[in-house]
Amino acid sequence: MKEKGRIRHPIYQQEVPAEDSSENGVVKIHENVISAIVRKATCSIEGVVRLSGSALIDNIAEIVGSRRIHDRAITTDINGNEVSIQVKINILYGMHVPTLAASVQTAVMEAVEQMTGMKVVRVDVIIQEVETESEEEDDDESSDEDISDKLN
Repeated sequence: MKEKGRIRHPIYQQEVPAEDSSENGVVKIHENVISAIVRKATCSIEGVVRLSGSALIDNIAEIVGSRRIHDRAITTDINGNEVSIQVKINILYGMHVPTLAASVQTAVMEAVEQMTGMKVVRVDVIIQEVETESEEEDDDESSDEDISDKLN
């Protein structure tokens, strides 16, 4: 499994740089790790309101303790040491869409490559919705009220 200071991932057959040339074990990077990196990098960009998804479903998932709330908005395709990523987002009204999408692509590529050592082949950004600041606040308040009403 080991080749010249690199460890080959047994599931995805990706190579991950080994820190030590001795046989210390296998390094595995799960797709959930890549999704978490993508989520944090994407949401750090000004103008990104949130990852796309149903607010109601996401709120219910959060109440029941689901840890994969936003993973439906992120798709990864791992091929060897390369990864292709698709991320669906909601943006703030008034943002320049091409500039915002390019910022998301750059942030995601840099974060994934820096943290995993994998080569990011492409990052597809899909803008699903445009929201205003007041819509975002109204959605949060109404969703919280709707869910608490349904639970009571």
